[in-house]
Amino acid sequence: MKVLLVGGGGREHALAWKLARSPRLGALIAAPGNPGIAAHAECVAVKDTAVEDLVALARREQPDLIVVGPERPLALGLADRMRAAGFAVFGPSAAAARIESSKAFAKDLMARHGIPTARFGAFTEPGAARAYCRDLGAPLVVKADGLAAGKGAIVCATLGEADRAVALCLEQRGFGEAGRTVLIEEFLHGEEVSFFVLSDGAAVLPLIAAQDHKAVFDDDRGPNTGGMGAYSPTPVFDAAIEERTMAQIVRPVVTALAKEGCPYQGVLFVQLMITAAGPCVVEFNCRFGDPECEAILPRLDQDLLPLLEAVAAGRGLPTAPTWRPESSVCVVLASGGYPGAYETGVPIAGVDEAGRLPGVTVFHAGTAIKDGALVTAGGRVLGVQAFGADIRAAVAQAYAAVERISFRGMHFRKDIGRRAIGRR
Repeated sequence: MKVLLVGGGGREHALAWKLARSPRLGALIAAPGNPGIAAHAECVAVKDTAVEDLVALARREQPDLIVVGPERPLALGLADRMRAAGFAVFGPSAAAARIESSKAFAKDLMARHGIPTARFGAFTEPGAARAYCRDLGAPLVVKADGLAAGKGAIVCATLGEADRAVALCLEQRGFGEAGRTVLIEEFLHGEEVSFFVLSDGAAVLPLIAAQDHKAVFDDDRGPNTGGMGAYSPTPVFDAAIEERTMAQIVRPVVTALAKEGCPYQGVLFVQLMITAAGPCVVEFNCRFGDPECEAILPRLDQDLLPLLEAVAAGRGLPTAPTWRPESSVCVVLASGGYPGAYETGVPIAGVDEAGRLPGVTVFHAGTAIKDGALVTAGGRVLGVQAFGADIRAAVAQAYAAVERISFRGMHFRKDIGRRAIGRR
């Protein structure tokens, strides 16, 4: 098969790395790709948001399957345009991708169909938003309605912080168009989990869970990022919680989307809070998580390509996939200043050395080649993934690999996997 992979981040490198291991793969093309993806695919300099250019590329290359990695092209309708042009696509329509591109849409859908989630209100006017903050009381969460690269959720410990978060979104336009509407949500207490399922529009197939680390600093301090690390499996998400999540959340939301005329065809990322009352939806995403993808795909103990092909074909899903029993950890190495302003073009050393350690894979997220050398090109630069017999061993191996990599300003969390270790 010839596959076109859309995207150029760490998630797409993990997808390319796994797809390249398929005996059914004939050729892999990535748009735009990155230096890590280039080891597995032909990279073409077409932006992942350039919908018409991507359609033209597909018409030229005639891939058997198109895999769309990031959320933004899905929200822009890339999957719709590709399907209209006659291609098989792994990724939901723009209408179904509203499950991520509009948090207000997702919340209203959950409210209509009785899917457990936090109490919320949606607002475009600052005064009304602040009044609802006082109705809920602190702590609470202020969220930009649209896509904000994982940084649009602000946890507010006090009403003063909530007022400033409302001002940032609605008055200062800190998230641009994504923040024209804000959601004010009840703060949920519990442990957060990222759970992934496949849907072909009707049937659903559970994959696996991971736990992300959103805050930029250790002990979950500082602003939210796109994710500073992840691990799998997650002890809090046992078989009973999984079945409850499938019964109360996943199957109802997939059924609801189909009933409302936008069947979901792709991977559904269910961000959960495991509360004392059971699993509760924090939000949905319309793609694999990043860096969760870099932690979970190495654990998949079978060919990924037939799974993605089955979803795209919409003719039923295979049986439950098999997973390696070891623990997998991914530590993100970020540019100095991230998630704020950061420098790019900084030389990176030690990636090959780190990747030679047993059980270690280094995924490229924000890198480029300049004058023949690997340099930084984003906020999140690399994801260092490692296996271990248990979570402690995987963490130790991941950080041993991290020690071999360096670039000016590099920072990373030193407590990835801490909740799982604390449970042991």
